[in-house]
Amino acid sequence: MKSFPLILLLALTLATTHVSGQKPKINDTPAATSAADRWQGFLQRQSLLENSLVQNIPFRNIGPTIMSGRVVDLEVDPQDPAHFYVAYASGGLWETKNEGASFDPIFDNEIVMTIGDIAVDWTEKVIYVGTGENNSSRSSYSGYGLFKSSDNGQSWQHLGLPESHHIGRVIVHPDNPQILWVAVLGPLYSNNQASGIYRTVDGGVSWEKTLYVDKKSGFVELILNPKNPNELIAASWQKDRKAWNFEESGKGSAMFKSTDGGITWLNISSGDNGFPDTEGTGRIGLAYAPSNPEIIYAILDNQDRRNEAEKETFSVTKNLLRNTTIDAFLALTNDELNDFLDRENFPDEYNAVDIKEEVKKGKVKPQDLVTYLEDANSLLFDTPVKGAEVYRSDNGGETWRKTHEDYIDALVFSYGYYFGQIRVDGQNPDILYTMGVPLIKSTDGGSTWSITDMENVHADHHALWVNPSRPGHLINGNDGGINISYDFGDTWVKCNSTAVGQLYTVNVDMAEPYNVYAGLQDNGVWKGPSNYTYSRSWLEEGKYPYERLMGGDGMQVVIDTRTNDLVYTGYQFGNYFRINTSTGDQKYITPKHQLGEAPLRWNWQSPILLSSHNQDIVYFGSNKFHRSMNQGEDFETLSGDLTNGGKKGDVAYGTLTSISESPIRFGLLYVGSDDGLIHISRDAGQTWEKIASGLPTNLWVSRVTASAHAEGRVYASLNGYRWDLFDALIYRSDDYGKTWKPIGLDLPKEPVNVIKEDPENENILYVGTDHGAYVSLDGGESFMAFNEGLPAVAVHDLVIHPRDKDLILGTHGRSIYVANIESLQQLPGLTDDIKVFPISEKSYSERWGTKGSWHWDGYNEPQTVVEAYTSIGGTATLSISTDSLVLKSWTAHLDKGLNYLEYDFTFDSSQVKELQKQLELESTLEARDNGKYYLPAGAYTFTLNIGEKNASAPLKVNAPRQAAKRKGSE
Repeated sequence: MKSFPLILLLALTLATTHVSGQKPKINDTPAATSAADRWQGFLQRQSLLENSLVQNIPFRNIGPTIMSGRVVDLEVDPQDPAHFYVAYASGGLWETKNEGASFDPIFDNEIVMTIGDIAVDWTEKVIYVGTGENNSSRSSYSGYGLFKSSDNGQSWQHLGLPESHHIGRVIVHPDNPQILWVAVLGPLYSNNQASGIYRTVDGGVSWEKTLYVDKKSGFVELILNPKNPNELIAASWQKDRKAWNFEESGKGSAMFKSTDGGITWLNISSGDNGFPDTEGTGRIGLAYAPSNPEIIYAILDNQDRRNEAEKETFSVTKNLLRNTTIDAFLALTNDELNDFLDRENFPDEYNAVDIKEEVKKGKVKPQDLVTYLEDANSLLFDTPVKGAEVYRSDNGGETWRKTHEDYIDALVFSYGYYFGQIRVDGQNPDILYTMGVPLIKSTDGGSTWSITDMENVHADHHALWVNPSRPGHLINGNDGGINISYDFGDTWVKCNSTAVGQLYTVNVDMAEPYNVYAGLQDNGVWKGPSNYTYSRSWLEEGKYPYERLMGGDGMQVVIDTRTNDLVYTGYQFGNYFRINTSTGDQKYITPKHQLGEAPLRWNWQSPILLSSHNQDIVYFGSNKFHRSMNQGEDFETLSGDLTNGGKKGDVAYGTLTSISESPIRFGLLYVGSDDGLIHISRDAGQTWEKIASGLPTNLWVSRVTASAHAEGRVYASLNGYRWDLFDALIYRSDDYGKTWKPIGLDLPKEPVNVIKEDPENENILYVGTDHGAYVSLDGGESFMAFNEGLPAVAVHDLVIHPRDKDLILGTHGRSIYVANIESLQQLPGLTDDIKVFPISEKSYSERWGTKGSWHWDGYNEPQTVVEAYTSIGGTATLSISTDSLVLKSWTAHLDKGLNYLEYDFTFDSSQVKELQKQLELESTLEARDNGKYYLPAGAYTFTLNIGEKNASAPLKVNAPRQAAKRKGSE
């Protein structure tokens, strides 16, 4: 399924204030979290890492990589284009030195990972990262100002602007690295006065704001004249985003020019100079023509409406039906009415004949046909805006002209806020590129346009580097990663080796090995093996290990684990399907409203659940609760509106976000909404009771989770991201939601996306926030952070595999991570100061220590990981022994908590004769090709000593596996 207009719609959330240890305020408009409080939250995150008993639990990334994630900027070495940096919206900063064959992350552990723009001083080899994505999407995370690295990302220095939230552009003076300019867009969901153009002349020690519009208008674009560093042009952007509506234009959107190095500015888009200056003026992107900087191009998202006369006309339209009489309606021909029903995608059961009969009987009004259609999506897509327009100035911005006569249709649709980039060829000022859902090119100065996308290039383009020295060489960044072209975009190479997928959800089945299922931003739904390890071998084999199940924006996934082949999933706004992965059959299962009713309101990520008591039963949430008893063949709507009723706007709002059923009792159900309500049903959805009393109001319920250990226990997480409120808000109730207790009061100020209870140990809770994953061993009284192998990335979802005891994290920026938590599950109540957990058995092999099967392979060297716990930490002595003989001894530093110790099954050469004698071996133990001695088959003991305390566990080496004998062999 091609994900064009469905890619980008808006769905937001709400929040409220919360002070750790105190009862949160009830407030309709919560205050945004200050930069100072966010920094304290970062310090708290570091504290929870340093003191964590679980910091050493190793997480491994299992991809997927092929679909990548949203790129926001590129910086390419002008002397060596094979060397460049890629900034991802929520996946950090990556570097390649081999033209995209491989990448390394270099911005993983700062206060934020989200990026709006990067700049590189190639002479001084200094990298600047302006944090906070500038695309204003539903998952455009807030940054924390500007960062600098002088050692290629090994360390970072914060250069200030902490209240900036989102940075549009960073520019370094080409001759004086002490001078920088930063375009600050400001907060996405709240207002402050931090937006503006900032200038420093001392390398970021101090900043001066030299240009400001108002609290609703920030700066999204800034360009520097390539031949005159005193000349800059900036673009401001007025926008107002709420959970229910996004106004993306206004009089605050304008262009400004400075000729004195950014000290003073002049508005160059007001008056009669040819550039629009209306309430519809939206986001603006700018580019100088490198070969002639007097030529400047601007791409404008023009939100002004098209003239009525310019619309395509039909005999029956929504406007006609809004104002028609019954007689006039009945006079319409059946063909005219059926044509309207076809154009508006009414279900097949509706037809002109039956509808006219219903109108005659007074059961239906003509206006009901309009009511049936109009929801937040229609308000967004049915607005006939002018859309993308390209303007050109030939005199340095004094006057402007539109380069084209007709509309540039099918480029940015009505969501131009998501794009706003334009580039010019380095040698020919009439060759230019602009970006939207496709990437388009003009060779005649913008008069006409053609598409450059090819079959392996993803839609939604946000970054483009045009080689100034080699015509036709392009590096493109989009929602699907990096592509490179050498022929002006006729053919492209895909460079997706990084695991930067932006997951909304993750789930698992019960196959062996189990599969993971991921719903990804703009990259559909994928299924893949849990034992996946990144490799390019699939290019030779012809099949990528992950399989795509669905297009669009991938949403929630549930799996019938009785067979593992029935999957329920879909794309945004409740468009869900039942898929048989064995046969490929699909059935659209989304419930529909009836004629005469307003459309159901579906969240961007609509919740769906299979009953754990009977997986034929499907629960589904719009603004109402729906249930199917027959695998989605048909649904009953069992509730009225379980939200506050929605608000008028162009974003679906007043929707359900979470559904949970008690694993203990069938029919004990909970639902949460995006406007802060939680309801309970004790009778399988027939009746509902509101149970949000005492909780903060107007908050997105990111998760409600029924306990698997106590029937009356339920957990809820509330998320304030869409108010720019970053408190961690999680609650527990032990009386079916009658009263709630705040828990996790030591969590850092990071919005919570998910809370889950451990299926085996009721004291263990897992939490995923916008900056990581945490665990509590005491029912939420205190938390610790996971660390090993994990960047500080947003964790949108998590699941615990009940059989394999794995914790699977779905991150919004770094794909999927997995860690085994079997030892962790034993920590609550553990009284031993030292414990060695059971060690996996290993079968001896004659190949140990020998060369691989191919001459160039390295040595075959076995390894096991010994898991150990200590309550004290320190230097430990480790040993391998028989009942009476110590075969090997060494020391290692152990942290307080869980430790993972590698052992390679070798022993000291000095013990060869004694071991051979003790085991009564017939053959002599000899060193292998690598000079090491390996334990023969037998029973051994692994011992750990710290001071006076010790613990041990059996270590068994089994006899070699015997090959099957051929017939006739003795």
